[in-house]
Amino acid sequence: LEDEQMAHVAAAAGVPVILMHRRGTPSTMQLNTHYEDLLGEVYAFLARRVARAREMGIDAIAVDPGLGFGKSIEGNLGLLRNLNRFTKLNCPLLLGASRKSFIWKTLGLTVEDSLEGSLALAVLGRAAGAHLLRVHDVEATCRALSMTDAVLSAELGGRGDKKC
Repeated sequence: LEDEQMAHVAAAAGVPVILMHRRGTPSTMQLNTHYEDLLGEVYAFLARRVARAREMGIDAIAVDPGLGFGKSIEGNLGLLRNLNRFTKLNCPLLLGASRKSFIWKTLGLTVEDSLEGSLALAVLGRAAGAHLLRVHDVEATCRALSMTDAVLSAELGGRGDKKC
């Protein structure tokens, strides 16, 4: 963990932590977004951090691949396409995609017009196993996720299904 003292405090207090991948600092992270193996590097980073947190006595851990933090547009999209792989870390998965610049840049829009892109990623994230979502448009996202959850929990019925 980056801040060992904070990790000791979290462990002693028994509070949950979120471990997020990023490369560099906020002022430098977008200067180099090239990775030899983005998915593998982010996964390995988080796996090491999870193991260290557990060694320190932290039990409640969520992981966040850090969309937008030191990643290109293509890299963010690739991480999203493979988001389900992070569930193998056996920690709740957090997705923070809402209103990120890669959404509105991909769609050729402004941040103010990116609601549908943010909702699409929330739905895809939920379907891929994300447990936690950081969002801006709470009401719209909750409706989209309610529908997503209805579909994901639906079972094919027999002859007694309602007909439209």
